[in-house]
Order: sequence, then structure tokens, then C-alpha cells
Amino acid sequence: MATLPAKPDMKDRILETADRLFYLQGIRAIGVDTIAAEIGISKRTLYNHFPSKDALISAYLARRFVIPRSSDKSPVEQILGTFDSLERRFSSKDFRGCPFVNAVAELGEDRSVRKVAVEFKESRRLWFRDLLKQLDVTDAEALSTQLALLVDGSIAQNLVRDDPTMARAAREAARVLLKNAGVKVGD
Repeated sequence: MATLPAKPDMKDRILETADRLFYLQGIRAIGVDTIAAEIGISKRTLYNHFPSKDALISAYLARRFVIPRSSDKSPVEQILGTFDSLERRFSSKDFRGCPFVNAVAELGEDRSVRKVAVEFKESRRLWFRDLLKQLDVTDAEALSTQLALLVDGSIAQNLVRDDPTMARAAREAARVLLKNAGVKVGD
């Protein structure tokens, strides 16, 4: 006898709905009334799980803060694969950019939002740096910053141009940077 998948608990349902609405429509544009109505619950129920909209925003950003998984791929494949992954995400109809940049653009005066955005961006740069160190790159700090800028630049270009190939262009720029740093990059 097959069992039905467990229904997400209320806190997860609220967070999933807030995540979708905040990302697609904007944090300021979506109030707790909208989130509660979308789920079919009262605001009181929502506030029982998240005492304020700020708490819900913090949980949304924490949910989006995903550490890259370890991989069996070579450091070069992982670095260049970042841009392949971006191109796939750019092709999605619901891609609205980096949720952390979006949050800072909307709520930049909120220090906690800015702090988590900086932590996220720095975690990505450090991920690049650690891969570059495995490749014995002399100035892994500088190159990791350049790669992070290519990621953010390709996201911005895609949003402005609606052109997923911006990630491919950034990938090619990353290849050039890696080659110039003495890394053997396959074709």
C-alpha cells in the first residue's frame, strides 16, 4: 500500500509561499495579508509561526542561503559549471535575479538584510577562492573576486537583456581569466 507524501507543516507552507511571492513580486510588494490569503490561513496563524514580517524576511533569506555542495568534478569544471548553471536558471521564466541583491535593493536600509547579503556573496567568493587554491593559483583572492563579479555581471546583463547567453559570455571570460592565471583549461 502506497503512502501519500506528508503535507508540509504550516511553518514550511508559509515559508514556501513567502519565498515564491517575495522572489517573484518583491518583498515590499507582498504583505503578510497576501501570504496568509494565498495559503488560506489567518494572519494570526502566520504570526504564530513568524512574529513579524521582518522575521519572515529573515527566514526567506536564510532559506535561499545555500552552501554549494561538494563535488567529484575538478575545480575547473566546478568553476565553469557555475556559469552553465546560471544559463539554465536564466532560461527559466521565473528568474528574477539574485534574491540577496533584490532584498538589498528593496530594503537596503535594513542592516540585517545587508549583512546576510554580504555573507552570501562572500561565501560564493570564498568558494571560488578555495577551488582556485586547489589549482595553485598565485592570487586566488583577486581572481575569486573577479569570478564573483562575472557571476553578478551576467545576472545583471541577463535581467536587462533577457538573454541567457550572458552566462555563456561570462563563462568564456572566466576561461580567459583562468588561463591567464596559469590554469590548464580544456576546450
